[in-house]
Amino acid sequence: MAKGERSFANWDEDVVTMAVEAARDCLQGQSRDAVGSMMLASTTAPFTDRQNAGIVKEALNLRDDVATLDFGGSQRAGVSALIQALETAREDRPVLCVGSEKKQDRPGSEAEMTGGHAAAALLVGAGDGLARLVASHSISFDFVDHFRGSGEAFDFSWEARWIREEGYGRIVPLAIRELLAKAALQASDIDVFVFSSSLRGAALSVAKAAGIAPAALVGPLDAGVGDTGAAHPLLLLAHALETADPRQRILVAGFGSGCDVVLLERTEATLAPVRRLGVSGWLARARSEANYVKYLALNGLIDIERGMRAEIDHRQPLSALWRNRKAVLGLVGGRCRKTGTIQFPKSDIGVNANDRAIGTQDDYPLAEIPARILTHTADSLTYTPDPPAFYGMIEFEGGGRIYVDFCDAEASEIEVGRPMRMVFRIKGVDETRGFTKYFWKAAPAA
Repeated sequence: MAKGERSFANWDEDVVTMAVEAARDCLQGQSRDAVGSMMLASTTAPFTDRQNAGIVKEALNLRDDVATLDFGGSQRAGVSALIQALETAREDRPVLCVGSEKKQDRPGSEAEMTGGHAAAALLVGAGDGLARLVASHSISFDFVDHFRGSGEAFDFSWEARWIREEGYGRIVPLAIRELLAKAALQASDIDVFVFSSSLRGAALSVAKAAGIAPAALVGPLDAGVGDTGAAHPLLLLAHALETADPRQRILVAGFGSGCDVVLLERTEATLAPVRRLGVSGWLARARSEANYVKYLALNGLIDIERGMRAEIDHRQPLSALWRNRKAVLGLVGGRCRKTGTIQFPKSDIGVNANDRAIGTQDDYPLAEIPARILTHTADSLTYTPDPPAFYGMIEFEGGGRIYVDFCDAEASEIEVGRPMRMVFRIKGVDETRGFTKYFWKAAPAA
C-alpha cells in the first residue's frame, strides 16, 4: 500500500495559474519593473501554439518590453531554463525563471502514486543574491526513458531498472564529472546535491556513482509532494536555499534526453523579511483531500454527468480579450487622479458620486492588495466542478470593489468581513475550441 501524500491541483488550476502563484511569492519585496525576461518551463503547458509565458507575464503585470520564452520537450526543461536565465542575467535585467507542471497520470498506475503538481520560481540577476553561479554544463542524448506523443494524455514508460542503470547511472554522473572538471573541483566539495527521480533509490545511486556524499542529497519531498517533473529540480533548489549555509556548494541536475547540471555557491545574503511563504510555507498551508473519486473528477480523469447547467458555450472573443487584457489578466483597475477614488474596471468616467471626473484614471493594480468580503452566496444550483459555487462582493483595502468567484474555501470560512487575497485561476474552458479562459478569484487569506 502506498504511503504519504502527493500534491494535486484543483479544477481551476493549471501550469499557468501555478506559475503565476509561484512567481508572485518569489517577487515579494522586488520591483516587477526591474524584470527583463520571464521563462516558463513545463511539459504540460495548456497551450501548444500560444505562448504560456506570455499569459504569466500579463497576470504578473510585468512591463510590456519583457522578453518571454517557453521551455519544454523534456523533464530537464526546468534546469535548462535556469541555465539560460543565469547566462542571460549576466548582461541584462533580472530574469524570472519558473518551472510548473500538472502531469496527468493514468488512474491506478505507479506514476499516479509518485507524481505531483507544483510550480517553483527563482529570480536570477547580477549582483548579490542567495547564491552565485560557479559553472554549468549540458550533455544531450536521445535516451528515451519515457515519452508522450502529441495528443496523448498519458506517458509511456520503459523498464525501471534499465532507466536507473543505463540512464541515471551513466548519463548523470558523466555530466557531473565534466562539470566538476570545468570548475576544478572534486565530488567531495559538493555540500548539497539536488536531483529528482520518481524511481525509489535512484537519486542515492546517482550520488554514489558521482562520488557525492549521500548526506548531501536533498530530500525529494516525495512523501508530501511527489515528483513534479520539470518543476521539481527548481522546487528542490528553492527548498534547499531556505536552509543552506553560506559558502556551501549546491549542485543541481536535471535529467531528460541528456542532463543539465548547475553548480551554485550559497552566499552570505539572507532572505529579505517580507511576506514570502517559500516552499516550507506553502507545504504548511496544504489542504488534505482523501476522496479519490473527487481527485479523479477535479482532474478530468473520469467522465462525469455535469447536467444541463454545464452546457454553456465558453467561446472567448479574442478581440475583447486583447482590449481588456490588463483588467482580465492583470486585474488592473483605475484610480482617479482628482478624487483618489479606486474602481474596477477602469473607465473614462469616474464612479465618485460627487465628481464624475472624465479622463483622470490611472492604472491601479489590485491583485496584491488585501480585500475583505462584503456579501457572499453559496449556490448549489449553478454548475461548478467543486460545489457549491461561492461568490460575492469584496472590497479592497483603500477602496475599490469587485464581484468575483471565491475558491479554496469551505462554507465555514466564508463570512462578511473575512480577509481575502486574489488568486489567478481558470474561469472556464472552451472545450469545443480548446481555449482556456483565465480571471482572478478571491481566496481566504492566511
